[in-house]
Amino acid sequence: MTTIHVDVVSAEESIFAGEAEFVVLPGEAGELGIYPRHAPLITRIKPGVVRIKLPARTEEEQVFVAGGILEVQPTLITVLADTAIRGKDLDEAKANEALKAAEEARKNASSQLEIAKVEAEMSALAAQLAAIKKLRGK
Repeated sequence: MTTIHVDVVSAEESIFAGEAEFVVLPGEAGELGIYPRHAPLITRIKPGVVRIKLPARTEEEQVFVAGGILEVQPTLITVLADTAIRGKDLDEAKANEALKAAEEARKNASSQLEIAKVEAEMSALAAQLAAIKKLRGK
């Protein structure tokens, strides 16, 4: 089967680099499925799980992203994530703790800008918790 090179990077590190049969991720307008030789595309992605189907393996590589940009070329997929965490490294207790802290910060926010920042963080944390529950449920 034909493959496509995939790079998933965040500001901190490269999370995944390798060949894949296909990639599925949360686009702004809905879930996107990208196969080799896909038409060029640039779009924003929403918080959620990037699923990478590796050649000759039944399990998918999964990476949680807290939003970012997707660039697709016929032989290359690049995910530039705001934050990216390998599926196996997701920590539900830590995410719940961060969500409680964000909720407290929301109560104490005094400006519209602070409120917007905290609400964006809360949205990403809620997506992370949903991803954890979905991954653990399998």
